[in-house]
Amino acid sequence: MIEEKTMVADTLTGINGELIRFGEMIPQTENQELKTTLKQFRNACEQSQEELYQIAREKAYYVPASKATQEEIDHVKSLFTQKTN
Repeated sequence: MIEEKTMVADTLTGINGELIRFGEMIPQTENQELKTTLKQFRNACEQSQEELYQIAREKAYYVPASKATQEEIDHVKSLFTQKTN
């Protein structure tokens, strides 16, 4: 029997995959009607992902990583703001 935790994790993985595909398709179409429809699907998918994420957090199926320290944040910022010579 599949546990609820596994089903939630599998569903989140599937939704995340769909979000990636929408992100690839949207900029590649020139048809504005199709682009709008894909964006609507992506938005609905994002909402489902957020709702499932909240359920997973409430049930302790998902525990997010600890927040980055200010030192870690500063380091990553410096990687993107360094001038290349």
